[in-house]
Amino acid sequence: MSSSGSTAGTDGDAAGAARIPLAVAPPRGPSARRAVALLALVTAAALIPSLGAPATLHGTGEAAAPGAGGIGLMRAVLFAALCIPAGEFFVARLVRRVPGAPIADLPRSLAPHAAGAGFVAALVLASVVATGNLVPHRLSEIDPGGLYRTRDGALALLEVNGFLAAGLCALSRRPACRMWPPAAVAVAEALRAHPATEHSPALGSALTLVHLVCASLWAGGLLHVLRTVRHWRTDPRAGGALLGLYARGAAVLLALITATGLWSSLRRMPAHTVLDQLTTTAYGRTLLAKVLLVAVVALLALIARIRLRRAADPLAACAPARAEVALLGLVVAASGLLTALPLPIRWS
Repeated sequence: MSSSGSTAGTDGDAAGAARIPLAVAPPRGPSARRAVALLALVTAAALIPSLGAPATLHGTGEAAAPGAGGIGLMRAVLFAALCIPAGEFFVARLVRRVPGAPIADLPRSLAPHAAGAGFVAALVLASVVATGNLVPHRLSEIDPGGLYRTRDGALALLEVNGFLAAGLCALSRRPACRMWPPAAVAVAEALRAHPATEHSPALGSALTLVHLVCASLWAGGLLHVLRTVRHWRTDPRAGGALLGLYARGAAVLLALITATGLWSSLRRMPAHTVLDQLTTTAYGRTLLAKVLLVAVVALLALIARIRLRRAADPLAACAPARAEVALLGLVVAASGLLTALPLPIRWS
C-alpha cells in the first residue's frame, strides 16, 4: 500500500516537473565581448599619437605653446568639472519621470568635489594668462591686475569665479541654482575658444557652446545614471526605466554633438584639406583620435540600447555603459589636449 502510494507520488512529481518549463539561460557567446574589446584596442592604438602634446607635434613642423601638456591637462579637468553638475541636473529631471522611483534615495552629489577641481584648474589657467600665456615659475611673475585689461584675462577670471560660486551653490538644496555658475563657465569657455580676430567668432562660440553643453550632459549624465542605478539595486525596474529614459535623451545629444563637431571642424579645416590635416597636423591627429573614440562610444551605446530592449534583465545594459563612461573620460582628455595645440592651417 505504502509502496504504491510512493510510486504514485513520484509519478505525480515527475508529471508536474514536466509541465513546468525550465528557465535555462541560453549560452552567451563571447563574440560581442570580443568585438567590443577589439574595437577598444584599435581605439587605444589610435590614441597613441595623442598621449601628449610632444607626441602629436612630432614630425609636423609645428611649435607647441609653452606648457601645452599641462594646459591640456588643466583644460580636461575643467571640462570634467563641468560634466558632473550638468549630468546630475539632467538625471534629476529624468528621475522625476520614472514611475514609483525612490526619489528621496539618490547617491551623494559629486558637484562640490567637481567645483573644487574646476576651481584649481581655472586658477592655474588664469595664472598662465596673467603671465602673457607663459608658464609662471615664480609667484612674482604673475600679474593678477593684468587679467582685467585683456579679454582672455576677463574670461579666465569669470571661469575662476564661476567655479567658486558653483562650489557654494552645490551646497544649496535648489538644483536650478547649482546650474547657473557652470553655465557661465561654459559660456566663457566658448567665447575664449573663438577670439574676436577669428572669422565669424559669434558663430564659432555658439557651436562650441552647444557642443560643450551637450557633451557635458551626455558624459556627466551617463556617469550619474550608473551611480543611481547602482544605488537602486533593490529596485531594478526603476533602474531599467531610468536607463531607458537616458538612452532616448542621449541619442538626441549625440546627434547634436556630431553636427556641431563636424561644423566646427569644417570651419577650421576646409573640406578639401581635412584628409591631409588629419595626419599631418597635431590638431588633426588629436581630432582623428577623438572621432575614433566617439565612434566606439556610440557603438557601446548602441549595444547597451539593444540589451535594454531585448534582455530579460534591463540592467544588463550597465556593462557596456560602464565601458562607455571610461572611453568618454578619454574623449574629455582629448578635448582638453585639442585646446592646447596649434590651430590647423587654413589653406585657401
